[in-house]
Amino acid sequence: MTLLIITVIVCALVFTYINGFHDTANSIATVIATKVLTPRQAVMLAAVTNLCGAFMGTAVASTIASGLVDPKVATSQVLICALLAAIAWNLLTWWFGLPSSSSHALIGSLCGACLAAAHNHWNVLVWSIPNAEHWWKGSGLLWKVMVPMILSPVFGLVLGFLVMGALYFLLRNWRPANVNKTFGKLQLVSSAYMGVMHGMNDAQKTMGIIALALLTGTNSGAFDHLPGWLNFLHTEAPAAGRPLPIASWIIVLCGLTMCAGTAAGGWRIIKTLGHKMIRLHPVHGFAAETSSATVLMVAVHFGMPVSTTHVVTTSIMGVGCAKGFNHLKLVVVERIIWSWILTLPASGGMAYLLVMLARALGWLGA
Repeated sequence: MTLLIITVIVCALVFTYINGFHDTANSIATVIATKVLTPRQAVMLAAVTNLCGAFMGTAVASTIASGLVDPKVATSQVLICALLAAIAWNLLTWWFGLPSSSSHALIGSLCGACLAAAHNHWNVLVWSIPNAEHWWKGSGLLWKVMVPMILSPVFGLVLGFLVMGALYFLLRNWRPANVNKTFGKLQLVSSAYMGVMHGMNDAQKTMGIIALALLTGTNSGAFDHLPGWLNFLHTEAPAAGRPLPIASWIIVLCGLTMCAGTAAGGWRIIKTLGHKMIRLHPVHGFAAETSSATVLMVAVHFGMPVSTTHVVTTSIMGVGCAKGFNHLKLVVVERIIWSWILTLPASGGMAYLLVMLARALGWLGA
């Protein structure tokens, strides 16, 4: 059992590493497209800021660990199947240069794997636990995943449009050379802002998976006979209504792994976001990065594991719409939207089939 949990941690770190180079484009595509930084400089900026963001809060990690599925069903074998499915989907979309959501791939895989493990008993999924005070304080898939999945891209689109529209108005008498010079510097700030928010949002998701595996292992007694120096693996269930605490070593491990993955780069998706959708100048990059990072900051504050990819992409679309609808390449937009639609069911279906295969091979109990 301990070996299985170690395998879960390894798979989670592999997913984190892939998430790093898969989603590198989210924070640096525009700064490369506008030629404010070279690709190497931009990747290093993203790696450092992603690492910083990973250490800033654990609200999203707690949602993944204890707010979406029944922890009793999320055994090590089930989590391994979920992570393998999410990894496979990420690699597939990366190969085709599609900026799909690593977040939704992980959530879809987790739900699909747990549903298969529970023999299609849908109550294993925490659908909705509303809050009487405010909807955004509710928990479960509806309030933490589905509603933000719809609202966050809309907010990214609208905010990108409004910010860019406001900049067009404020800078209408500026010379183009002065605009490029000023926003070339400001884009360094907005790109770093985006990198920190990406680290806060995405690194926390695998922190939650690891914490969930450790909670399951502790509840099953897998750690009862381990030597004292391994006591750090014990993770007790929190009191009712309290989030699952995330240990400092998990935060460090996931943060460093995402930093390494980010440093590896993700040039296929960078090309799609930074060059194929719309031609960008520094002022456009500043508007897109500021808008998307702000939406992510709000989502992270409320523990909502939203898609960084969706928010960044729609922010760029919003900036493009402010520039003129004819500047947006709708063929590329259509491909991206299809990848969004397919991610949850595809990753969930892959995880479901992996669990069924594991059960047929005797690796998973009946």
